[in-house]
Amino acid sequence: MMRVPGAYAIAVRNPRNEIISQRTPFVSITESHPRLKWPVIRGVVALFESMKIGFATLNQSADIAFDEVTTTEKTMKEQIQSWLATALALVLGVGLFFVLPLFITTKLFNLEKTALLFNLSSGGMRIAFFLIYLWAISLMKDVKRLFQYHGAEHKAVYTFEAGKQLTLEEARPFPTQHPRCGTSFLFIVLLSAILLFAIIDTILIWMVAGDMSLKLRLLVHLPLIPLVAGISYEVLKFTARHRNWAWVRALAAPGLWLQNITTSEPDDEQLTVALESLKTAFGEDLVNYQGKNFTAEAIG
Repeated sequence: MMRVPGAYAIAVRNPRNEIISQRTPFVSITESHPRLKWPVIRGVVALFESMKIGFATLNQSADIAFDEVTTTEKTMKEQIQSWLATALALVLGVGLFFVLPLFITTKLFNLEKTALLFNLSSGGMRIAFFLIYLWAISLMKDVKRLFQYHGAEHKAVYTFEAGKQLTLEEARPFPTQHPRCGTSFLFIVLLSAILLFAIIDTILIWMVAGDMSLKLRLLVHLPLIPLVAGISYEVLKFTARHRNWAWVRALAAPGLWLQNITTSEPDDEQLTVALESLKTAFGEDLVNYQGKNFTAEAIG
């Protein structure tokens, strides 16, 4: 899947080895509401829009991959199933990476009165769970192919950013790791959460003059997840703009390292699909961009 200004597109290879591509016009809500472009807020908006597009294209690509007929109108049953699957994925993600570390830290360690140590402990646990999760799913055959397609997307984006023609010959030499990848974003979210939650907890402990219960931490931390995402988005943009600074490269290094897990070298067939997706997304406007250098805001 590729998203460009004004549209997004998917390209999928069906069982008959044909590449089927679909383009969907899409204008961000920030275009009609300028205040949503303010720092941090724009990151929250980008997160929810990316999730919306992601789940929509996942269903589209599954239909094509399994050679099913796609329709613009879904039955009520299909809509309910889609929303339930989305809700379940969100609940499991929040439960595993946010609720469980808080629960374990509360039950095993006596750190309720020390905000920094508590959040370092729960945050470190959160990062460990994330790494274990990525490693575990990377062992699955289907996920390995998914990570190859992820690498193909990055190569296609690099090719476009360099102003080169979107061909296999031009795309092959580029790396699979990209500084504005969603993997890097997620890692920044995990780090930002430690700092932000420690600050908030310190203020609350001082205000209530005591420790924080698990229930209170959940009530405070969970609603702050979008804020953490918004701050992390700004950090990602900053690191991408200032890659020539040594300390910025050091800050971005863990996210790039993680992409050794979430991206793999694609074969030519996979790279062809990624390039076709990018071409489809731009449509006739591609000629206006070819030959010029660009920097993608953030990519998957």
